[in-house]
Amino acid sequence: MENRPLLFPLQYVQRVHFQMFLPLNKGFARKSHTFLPKIFKKMSSQPKERPESLQYPFLDDDETILTIRESKTLFVLRGLPGSGKSTLAQAIQDRYKDVCRVISADHYKITPAIRSAIPDDYGKVDEDLVDYLKRDVGVVVLDDTHHERERLEQLFDIADKYRYEVVIVEPKTPWKLDCLQLKDKNQWKLTADELKKLKPALEKDFLPLYYGWFLSKRSSENLRKTGQAFLDELASIKIFKKESNKHFGGAIEDPKMKLDLTSYFVKRPPGVLHCTTKFTDFGKAPGSEDYAQQEAVKSSYGKAFFLTISALFITPRTAGARVELSEQQVLLWPGDVDVIPPAGSLPKGSRAHVTLGCASGIEAVQTGLDLLEFVKLEKAGNKGEEVGEIGGGKLLSYGNGMWMILLSKKIEVRAIFGGYYGKGKLVPTQGGSKRGSPFNACVII
Repeated sequence: MENRPLLFPLQYVQRVHFQMFLPLNKGFARKSHTFLPKIFKKMSSQPKERPESLQYPFLDDDETILTIRESKTLFVLRGLPGSGKSTLAQAIQDRYKDVCRVISADHYKITPAIRSAIPDDYGKVDEDLVDYLKRDVGVVVLDDTHHERERLEQLFDIADKYRYEVVIVEPKTPWKLDCLQLKDKNQWKLTADELKKLKPALEKDFLPLYYGWFLSKRSSENLRKTGQAFLDELASIKIFKKESNKHFGGAIEDPKMKLDLTSYFVKRPPGVLHCTTKFTDFGKAPGSEDYAQQEAVKSSYGKAFFLTISALFITPRTAGARVELSEQQVLLWPGDVDVIPPAGSLPKGSRAHVTLGCASGIEAVQTGLDLLEFVKLEKAGNKGEEVGEIGGGKLLSYGNGMWMILLSKKIEVRAIFGGYYGKGKLVPTQGGSKRGSPFNACVII
């Protein structure tokens, strides 16, 4: 039984995945229906263009809109009173309609001001916010000045708890920082002097703990299932079981029993699955300001990308997915992270990965370092020992508990480029799901 070919789970998962991303039926294409009136064709091919102040990927880019629709996103609108946040909130509401809910601090009569403590009035705001997040509302928009770090940190903790991706959006109106114009536009009748007191906190970008690509809910579920299938198949292979006690001590007590790698990788990163690009530590990390100001980073923030997963890997410390970056994605990749001593610099993008799980006491940052060890071995000519075919690819052993499956069919996942603003603490992977359920079994990631 242990040596039989195990082809079903990974292939099944990948087949489901690729069906998931088949192009939509174009059925009623204009070119194939010559009987359509010319006036209809003209109107259809010339959509109304948005004003420049409302041009954002999540409003105009079809792939981004589709990706957000299959995700859980919290838009945090940030700016001075009268700068255009409510107009922006309405535009998001109009775009996402039934899957969107808007919460505006204006409706709770919370006056924007410099204050020593967060008002109790926000308790009702948070109560309504949590109600939406508990119900998995796809798009939630929070409209407020958000000039206080303490308040933002409260929101980031809530988003973490319910696994929502946070996108911070500021208005693009020409007057967004012009207090003389804003005094006539804000509904609170704040004076120019009162607005100037709020302005310093909003002039500087709020940088995340790290930037990266954040997978949609659907893509995350698919990658979780693929990862679980890989672990389950790997755990049943005789040669892996033979070496497991040496490198994965505690994963199995009785050699006749199947390894439980799910229990071994007991921690996962917070929030949604992601591929980190730059660790910025809220602006404190070296080079973070320069990275945030790059045109590629600014124009890509809140925009959808397809990431290509080319392999899955595990070490005694971590489990992860290897990401193959496109030329466009490499533009968002820092030049100082693909380094491992004593090998020095490796090809740009070598460290790109999605962390799936970590062993007890291991931090998520180790996953990228483990992947660089694979790349270093490959660079030195060690392509791994081919053990055989499992699931949907070629299984390779690199020694020292390092295993990788090269996927015969690479997986594309949808992701939004943005930032993670929470505290970044690893969370338990164990849940209440019944083992054996193909959809719920993956609690490792």
